[in-house]
Amino acid sequence: MKRVYIKKFLIPAIFGLAIISCSKDIPEIEEKPFVKIDPVPTIIPKGTEKYLNTGSEYIYNQDSVKTYQLIFNDEDLSKLNADPAKEEYVKAALVFEGDTISPVGVRYKGSIGAYAGCLSNPDWTKPSGFKTCVKLSLQVKINWEGRKERFYDLNKLQFHSQNYDKSQLRERLGYWLFSEMGVPAPRSVHARLKVNGELWGLFGLTEEIDNRFAEYFYKNGKGDIYKEVWPVKPTGVVQTDKAFIDALKTNEEKPDLSLIREFGSAFANSTKENAKDLVKKYMDVNQIMAYCVVDRAIRHDDGPFHWYCSDLASCYNHNYYWFEDKKNKKMHLIPWDLDGAFEQISSNNNIVTRIADKWGNISGNCEVFSAGDNLYRQRSAACDKLTGAWVEFRTEYADLKKHLQQNILSDEKTMKQIDIWAKQIEPYIKEADYYYNLGITNEANKKATTPTNWNNAVNTLKNQVKTARTL
Repeated sequence: MKRVYIKKFLIPAIFGLAIISCSKDIPEIEEKPFVKIDPVPTIIPKGTEKYLNTGSEYIYNQDSVKTYQLIFNDEDLSKLNADPAKEEYVKAALVFEGDTISPVGVRYKGSIGAYAGCLSNPDWTKPSGFKTCVKLSLQVKINWEGRKERFYDLNKLQFHSQNYDKSQLRERLGYWLFSEMGVPAPRSVHARLKVNGELWGLFGLTEEIDNRFAEYFYKNGKGDIYKEVWPVKPTGVVQTDKAFIDALKTNEEKPDLSLIREFGSAFANSTKENAKDLVKKYMDVNQIMAYCVVDRAIRHDDGPFHWYCSDLASCYNHNYYWFEDKKNKKMHLIPWDLDGAFEQISSNNNIVTRIADKWGNISGNCEVFSAGDNLYRQRSAACDKLTGAWVEFRTEYADLKKHLQQNILSDEKTMKQIDIWAKQIEPYIKEADYYYNLGITNEANKKATTPTNWNNAVNTLKNQVKTARTL
């Protein structure tokens, strides 16, 4: 691979700056003219670059929308777009505010729903085929091929397409609400992304839950991150070591399962009489109850409290992480994937993700049941031994729910925050509309969210928040 230094890579800057503005409603954005570079070079940092000497707070600053650029070789970009669901990394260069980090690894990412309607195969349950949407969620791996340097103290960047959310605000708002209630949650902002000089539009830039996240939020704790593994099986026994190892996202070379195994075993063998004491022993009660309150208030129905089942042994949940604090022997539940949050507040039209029960309720005597459609069966969350123990903290739940509804979801707090963010991202909604939809009259053929649809979605979100105050 060709090795060059940053001055050579950014030679196009000598030709001056371009002022990018599509219309009077779009902010003028100073950008260096794009010049294709092939192959993607290896750039050796000097050590004085801003990205090496500034913390992650800069990236997740809530006050502005920053622009990121990715530069690919044509062959690699074609490979990426030919089969996004393979989620294989290709090399690229990341350009940000005058610095270039190259090479980095880039791949598409997401669950089944993230690809729905965006691949050539029309069967959304089996994602395959070439890319058909402008935006798909991307992961940029800074520590690719042995790179030691971090990017603003981060190893990865995650650009979420938010194709499913026309307001473009659910994810950011959901994580913000968790944070306001004292639950460590990924930081999320909006970002403008260009690829090989072409505008791809507005994305959610949401923090990766990894060792960088753990060190930022749990400075006094040393431990591990696990993704989507429940410590107790739906049959009531402790989860297997293999499942724990497969879910481990940190220290994979030397896995130490002692705490999470102990945690799972304790609840697998718990009784109604000692379950609350076990929660107090292994968890921060206020934090986990605040998690439950926010999760139910925003109807994160595709999260840890939705048990998808065909039969009891097959039941599973997803869209969460665990942080295992080995020093303090505490387990922390971390929210994830909130693009579908809020939608079930005012309607139950998504039969796939809808949770049938209210918090703490049990249907079907803890058997698997159908909630209006035999294709989608579930089991009540309160039947799970761990969730069932949390349900017993009724006073704490009620007090935190009252605080959320009266103080956090208020006009002065949440509504004001929505208005601030909406004003911040509106120019970029208009920019993408102008760039992709100009001259297209058929609504079905438009490639980007229109300002009208976006405004309607923001107003719907506001109404959902108002409803959440009363439920």
